[in-house]
Amino acid sequence: MTKIRKLYYFDKKNAREMISFLDNGDLYVHNIMFNPFLPLHHFLPLRFKYLPESFVLKDKKEIKGLITVAPTRCPLKQTEIQKLLFEENCYEDAGELVQYVVSKYKAMGCASVIVRIDDYLPELVKLFVSKCGFSQISYEKLWAVNINDYCDEFRKNYDPKMFREFRNSDAPTIANLYNEELLPHFRTLLSKDTKEFKDVLFPGLLYFNEYKYVYRDKKSKNIQAYISIKTADNENYILDITQSGWNEVDINIILGFVANKIQKRKKGAKLFIKTKKYTSLGERYEKDFMEQKMECVKNQIVLTNSSAKIIKNTEHARKFTVLNQFYGGLSALNKTRI
Repeated sequence: MTKIRKLYYFDKKNAREMISFLDNGDLYVHNIMFNPFLPLHHFLPLRFKYLPESFVLKDKKEIKGLITVAPTRCPLKQTEIQKLLFEENCYEDAGELVQYVVSKYKAMGCASVIVRIDDYLPELVKLFVSKCGFSQISYEKLWAVNINDYCDEFRKNYDPKMFREFRNSDAPTIANLYNEELLPHFRTLLSKDTKEFKDVLFPGLLYFNEYKYVYRDKKSKNIQAYISIKTADNENYILDITQSGWNEVDINIILGFVANKIQKRKKGAKLFIKTKKYTSLGERYEKDFMEQKMECVKNQIVLTNSSAKIIKNTEHARKFTVLNQFYGGLSALNKTRI
């Protein structure tokens, strides 16, 4: 008989065997199991959670599957499924784990759960959609960046007045940039507020490092782009750029700035840039990167089980019944006048 429970320290051996095929298997096990705050973290109310939590599906003494769920900066609004491991073709086990964490976190007050799945796993996508109630939103891609090439570009065009480190006082401006960049029919599902961009109180307790900067106009000093660089292993860095479609931003200079920063931090590190198809500039970035012959190393499908719906076309001639009066979208006062 199978049972789902929290991942405990004494599961270390079985968990390591299960993820032995991963290149960073030991690092992953260490990160999700050995944080001294995890035992207490499970008891925190959802709005105070800040660490990933893992659960295992056990059949007697054998671990059949493992799932890791991480809160976003606004955990009551959204939680993310970050890892899902299960035996090959055992989709029933995977579905059981997903349904368990969705029910658990929604019961705690979470509005939606989001997950990103590699496009070469169509059966897993089908599982989330058909059995777990998720809907496909859009796509995200990662493109490999040649750091050395952009460092040369950066040295030619760099102006120190164009960049500075992010400050919490910048959060309202960045939130507006991000929400403005979203395509209109995704704003209900993916919009963010100011607090989601502010620095966390204890960043050293997180499983990743994040370096944040802003790109400014030379003359007005107005913020034109937000630069987020994340790494979980100090070897692979992911760049995410947020900007409004109304501003002309030289992305090559930003790439040069980021490449230079990473090269100073870690020689031989790898840089990847993320494109998001649910933003107004997503397709343009993809086109530019393909013209520059960048390699797309990952294409992920974004799914969510939010109760909010994506509205692409406005409905017309809607009819309502109010206090036994049947009318088609007009106010009672206007109808009386007609």
